[in-house]
Amino acid sequence: MSNKWRSNAVKGVMAVAITAAAFGVAQNASAEAQVTAKSVPCDPYAKYDCLDSYLGDGFWNRLTNYYKLEMGKDAAPADPNAPPSRSEDFPPAAQTTPPMPFTEWPNGGNPGIGVTTPNMVDSPFMNAIANTTVGQWMIDNHIQAYGWANAGFNFSTNNTHGGNAPAAYDYNPNVPVLNQIVEYVERLPDTVQKEHNDWGFRLNMIYGEDYRYTTSYGVFSGQLMNKNFQYGFDAVMAYFDWFTPSVAQGLNIRIGRYIAIPDIEAQLAPNNYMYSHSITYGYDNYTNEGILGTLALDKNWQVQAGVTAGTDTTLQHMWTTNTINCSVLYPCKGATYNQQTGLSTQTQGMLQDPGAKPSFTGAIRWNSDDGKTSVQVVENGINSGQWGYNNLQWHGATFYHQFDEHWHISTEFYNEFQKNVPNAQNPMIASMYGNWGNGGTGFNSNQMPFAQFNYNAPNLAACGNATALSCRAMANGSVTYINYQIDPLNNLSFRPEFYWDAQGQRTGVSSYQTGTASATGASAAGAIYRNYAFGWQHWFSPQIEVRPEVAWYSASNPVFNNGQTRYQTVWSGDIIWHW
Repeated sequence: MSNKWRSNAVKGVMAVAITAAAFGVAQNASAEAQVTAKSVPCDPYAKYDCLDSYLGDGFWNRLTNYYKLEMGKDAAPADPNAPPSRSEDFPPAAQTTPPMPFTEWPNGGNPGIGVTTPNMVDSPFMNAIANTTVGQWMIDNHIQAYGWANAGFNFSTNNTHGGNAPAAYDYNPNVPVLNQIVEYVERLPDTVQKEHNDWGFRLNMIYGEDYRYTTSYGVFSGQLMNKNFQYGFDAVMAYFDWFTPSVAQGLNIRIGRYIAIPDIEAQLAPNNYMYSHSITYGYDNYTNEGILGTLALDKNWQVQAGVTAGTDTTLQHMWTTNTINCSVLYPCKGATYNQQTGLSTQTQGMLQDPGAKPSFTGAIRWNSDDGKTSVQVVENGINSGQWGYNNLQWHGATFYHQFDEHWHISTEFYNEFQKNVPNAQNPMIASMYGNWGNGGTGFNSNQMPFAQFNYNAPNLAACGNATALSCRAMANGSVTYINYQIDPLNNLSFRPEFYWDAQGQRTGVSSYQTGTASATGASAAGAIYRNYAFGWQHWFSPQIEVRPEVAWYSASNPVFNNGQTRYQTVWSGDIIWHW
């Protein structure tokens, strides 16, 4: 055997050994990498494509993992392949959620022209079912189901049932409360694209104490008006949207029951800065049934116009009549009246809700190029103004401005009124409505028996003249939110408010607190209210939020604690948990 051959053989053996060793190292490295990959899940915030593998299998496992994924974050993982979320030439988003309750300055009655895309809601539930046949079908058809639960508590200087009223919400002092459980099923139209018409819908149910503030006369309203349940259901929204991009910068037509277009605040918890609400908002228009058009003229100007059945009432009330005694307040054709009681023996022809009639809503909004400033002027529910269940003639405006990345202000003022409101100080009216009588209007004990404390009334007015049968009842409200964003998960809000209920009709200080007529000092003057509230909104994630706060109230007359005091202080807080 030659030395050359021996040398080559040794080299060959060494090469095989080195190759084998390298292969073994590679195998070990691969195995270690697999173990590491299995033990350390991918980060969907860094690599969105691995979201599905991160969530895993099984509904509860995926749901839990999604909550874990977003904990401590201020947004959902961003899909790099998602279509544009807003029109390029529209102003940038006003705020971020968290820590604010909105991204666009509030503007009701439309899905948000130029800023709405399908499947845009960040929902743990939808992500949990995304790997199922049903979930994929919903995603493909741009249908989402999501919601939240909202519960809170308050500690108050009051101690009687209903003692926090007329301050809005949490009217019972010193108790925990389930405010709302809400579920949405909706399809959002794509208002960013310009190529085709699109459509959408929303069906929404609420259960909890807050149904009291969303009730529309004729929609599950017996829970409140006939039974005065603490907790109840309401179908807050049920509407259809049709979006046409080819008219100016976009036209949306909404048909159905929808939330009235004015206001900074919102009944639905995640859409409100603070847990409590201003008195200004609590005695405001809430819901409309009808048709509303929203037209984006350009990137700055938007106009709205529509026709509804009035405010907080249903279409059928425009023609529904009662079989009760007619009265001098709302004469029936051909009727004669008793001069002492003001009632007629005729029991045909009186409308169930005299305020339900074709009504006009209109608004115009300007948004600045940088998106930092917005002004909106609104007329809502405008008709003859006849006293009805909640036939408010609303005239007002909202203003928003962002000073820098930390500070912004939201402010609103309005005037609202009703005409021919029965006078609580007139002896005939007092007799007619003693214990809410048997006639006079559709709002009597036969039609809608009122609870002892009368939270669900269309109230009477203190007209200031005992000889008048009725008068025009007016209220003026002004509320401001001054906000400081500490960081993307924390915000502080300060809310100063002034509310003047001139005849006491809105807050009920002139109504029947015990079911019999009265004209106390408080009712004779109405009331002026001031409210100063300070709140902190802390988000653990985009899905979980807590809102502690303290609010101080004063009134020109003793109306709090069921007429015992002019002042009250309420410490409160809540949690919102989304799914």
